[in-house]
Amino acid sequence: MTALPARVSPSVPLVAAGFDWMELAIKPLLPIPALLLVIPALWWFFRETWRELDDSSTAWRNQLAAEGRSDYRPLVALVTAALVLTLQEYYGGRQYFDQAIHPLLVRWAPAHPKTIQLAKYDELYGFGWWAVTRVIGYVAPLGVWRIAFPEESILDMGFRTRDFFKHAWIYGLFLAVVLPAMLLVSRQPDFGSYYPFYKESSRSWFDFLCWEAMYFAQFFALEVFFRGFILGALRKSFGSGAIFAMAVPYCMIHYGKPFLEANGAIIAGIALGSLSMKTKSIYQGFFVHITVAALMDWLSLWHRHTLPTTFWSH
Repeated sequence: MTALPARVSPSVPLVAAGFDWMELAIKPLLPIPALLLVIPALWWFFRETWRELDDSSTAWRNQLAAEGRSDYRPLVALVTAALVLTLQEYYGGRQYFDQAIHPLLVRWAPAHPKTIQLAKYDELYGFGWWAVTRVIGYVAPLGVWRIAFPEESILDMGFRTRDFFKHAWIYGLFLAVVLPAMLLVSRQPDFGSYYPFYKESSRSWFDFLCWEAMYFAQFFALEVFFRGFILGALRKSFGSGAIFAMAVPYCMIHYGKPFLEANGAIIAGIALGSLSMKTKSIYQGFFVHITVAALMDWLSLWHRHTLPTTFWSH
């Protein structure tokens, strides 16, 4: 009798084993052709924006050199960013919540059973901690920047609304590109088991809407941090390179999510960063983000036939 290949269980059909092999051999390589196709398209669409950033950065650095001054912007921006992301990793997740915050809720719950309702919303409280730490952590660097560089306006970090509607068509274009890819990813086996993060979203529309409100708030703060703070701080120093520097930690915060989505964050980081620099605003990127996020949650529930059927859970 011919021996089966190593590490293939005799109880697993060869067809299934072959499918697993294809999944393991082909899937890791899929991002490479995708990047080779999409990056040139992004270059073509944003080439003027990238060139303007580089020209402006060159002029600014030449001026610094002529005046004999040093550029401390990367030091302040990148050290602050690294600190924020590290604090969030160790103290902004479920593990810290269970160790430090959850015991306080357990202690208070008996005295306020109707208000806290810990047994019913235990998981939602955990995600509430996650959302709050993200919002505070992503927004706090603006205060650090204001102290370090008091002569600069925080509004220039993507908060101005001038010409918002002039660039609204780009929002539609991005969705036209992203939505088909999202529909494809939504059919991956790991997609349905991953979204929504809050698994009780299907229990009621109240649960679903509370979760989406938290989700949207942290997305706005995320845009403030990555496309506002990091890009606003580094564009004078790095030019268009600030976009690609920002895309690295932006990709890394997606580790743990489905593989194709984590790789898609590379493209999304470059695209949304370029969009922010082109429009001088974080708002278009924010609306792209929440539209895609809400649809991903909805699609996941819809594929599993678990959309809420009542507003309040019993």
